Amino acid sequence: MTDAFYLTAPKLLRPTGFSTGWLRIEQGRIAAIEANPKADLPQIQLPSGLLCPGFIDVQVNGGGGELFNTNPSLACLRQMMAAHRPYGTTAMLPTVITDDLAVMQQAADAVAEAIRLNEPGILGIHFEGPHLSEAKRGCHPLPFLRPLSDAELALYSRQDLGVVMLTLAPEAVPAEQIRQLVDAGVIVALGHSNATSAQVLAALDAGASGFTHLYNGMSNLTSREPGMVGTALADGRAYCGLILDGEHLHPLSARLAYQAKGAERLVLVTDAMSPVGTNQSEFVFAGGRVSRQGMKLTNAAGSLAGSVLDMQAAVIYAITQLAVPPVQALQMASLTPAQWLQQTNRGLLQPGAVADLLWLNEQYQVQQSWIAGQTGG
Repeated sequence: MTDAFYLTAPKLLRPTGFSTGWLRIEQGRIAAIEANPKADLPQIQLPSGLLCPGFIDVQVNGGGGELFNTNPSLACLRQMMAAHRPYGTTAMLPTVITDDLAVMQQAADAVAEAIRLNEPGILGIHFEGPHLSEAKRGCHPLPFLRPLSDAELALYSRQDLGVVMLTLAPEAVPAEQIRQLVDAGVIVALGHSNATSAQVLAALDAGASGFTHLYNGMSNLTSREPGMVGTALADGRAYCGLILDGEHLHPLSARLAYQAKGAERLVLVTDAMSPVGTNQSEFVFAGGRVSRQGMKLTNAAGSLAGSVLDMQAAVIYAITQLAVPPVQALQMASLTPAQWLQQTNRGLLQPGAVADLLWLNEQYQVQQSWIAGQTGG
């Protein structure tokens, strides 16, 4: 593929909705959107469907038979991207679940190498834990839950990791440390927490900006104590990740989240484990076996252990099961996660943006993807 070309489809998803025009792609970015292409560059005219920004998944534990905790390596990152890209993921945060510090450091080193090599699709790293609530830990291994130490703070503050997200429980990490993390450039998400509303609000005031998999692994909304769920729904500042696999959430709960937060604050995530893109029916995690039944993953204790969801399926679920308008569903998979991650040049079709693009058919299934203007699965 040449470094410069024109690309169009019957519909382009722009920030204001669907429109028409030609994208002029130059050196991995959208250089312009023009009514008519000039004759000096190759032209690709897609016969049907639409062009939209690529999907950005902020929580990806594995894929293609690989789990990042088990194999924290550059090869694993490449396998994960290869598994998720056919389903529209053009950028991701590989996610390390609660583990030993040495595993976290190995994962960080792998991501740093990917960033150095400009590895397609790898934006940074998401540490989900280990500073979580024992009561709401879910499948996170109890022996590795711990307070935030200087060693971990130094790890999260590394400047060679791209985007760094950390999921923590505000009752386990005081507001002063949350502010320290935010000042170091870490995007702090709240989750796996039994916190009171007051504790959640203090964390948001200290700079936490969102919630990891809303509803799952967090204190519930009640009449006199909003808990983490109620505070997340009510606070207009916060982004909320949502796992739309039909297992983590009742459709009415998901619809309530959409009504409360809107596409501007809801982020579709997969929380995907190793089976995505494979026929794998079980795998080892944290010394125990995780089994798959359809779209459901559970550990030996019966706790949900991630998902086998992909971003394409999440978007289609939002449209078909929750009656979310397609423009908003696609926004929750692209522009909104980009904004949460402070990626101002991703998640939208406009001049200057990175040319991470998807060609979707009328059923919103991925036909082709481009990462920085380069074609792929």
